[in-house]
Amino acid sequence: MGFWKSFFGGEESNPEEEKKNAEAKNFDVFKYDGVKAMRMGQFDYAEKCFREALKIQEDLEVHDYLSQTLIRLNRLDEALEELNIIIKAEPDNIAIMLHAAHVAYMQEDYEQMKNFCEQALGVDAENAMANYMVAQAALGQGDLINGIARLTKAIALNEQLGDARLLRAKTLLKLGDVNGAEEDVNWLMAHTEDEEEVLLMAARVAHVKGQNDDALNIYNKVIDLNPFQMDAYRERGQIRYEQGDKKGAQEDMQKLLEMNPNELADVSGDYSAEGVEQAMKRVYSAINPFGL
Repeated sequence: MGFWKSFFGGEESNPEEEKKNAEAKNFDVFKYDGVKAMRMGQFDYAEKCFREALKIQEDLEVHDYLSQTLIRLNRLDEALEELNIIIKAEPDNIAIMLHAAHVAYMQEDYEQMKNFCEQALGVDAENAMANYMVAQAALGQGDLINGIARLTKAIALNEQLGDARLLRAKTLLKLGDVNGAEEDVNWLMAHTEDEEEVLLMAARVAHVKGQNDDALNIYNKVIDLNPFQMDAYRERGQIRYEQGDKKGAQEDMQKLLEMNPNELADVSGDYSAEGVEQAMKRVYSAINPFGL
């Protein structure tokens, strides 16, 4: 029979080959349907597609897509399982290690975050982002000194790493090193444009240095940029309270309580003059200008 198929130009069927071709086709369908669903925000369906694809064959790209989907579904432990599969297969893949470290950061699991960062540093000790992220882990564990040391190394490796400078400024201010914090803030102000977090740090440094008019002007700018920036209202109100501007402080506290009624545990929609007065005294007196 095979002779006649060959003679007349036909090909003998191969069930095994046909099965492989069908599986390959199904794999592609599941994989790319999953990608499409993920991009459309249909994460439950995307997960099903990716898991079906992986039943057919192992594919690191699908594991990566599945990890992204699980993150969006807030199933971070499962996302890390997928990322660990990729890390085992690609032990030099720093980007995946740092992605896993970021997921651990989202969980506030600073020990696991540090472990992923150290894996990345084992591949490239001069990686600025890995040094920055291991600093985040150290600070999360309350190790301020090592955190600053790692941030300083990250900045030395990449002076344009603004996030590292901002975090170092915050940490130095916590330690009372106002001049050190100011140096980082000045660099950030010169190299960024209207960045909320940078402006807030500049205002905090100015406040600690007693430059309250400058601090108020910066807080005003932040609020102009973002009328819902609660930290700006809270901290501007504190300065107004300290300066005896009771009316201005009350206005900021009123705005703060309207945006966040849970600002005080025992405040429940009491926006009367007396309610705002009590909230104002408690909140503004509790704020530590050093960020502690």
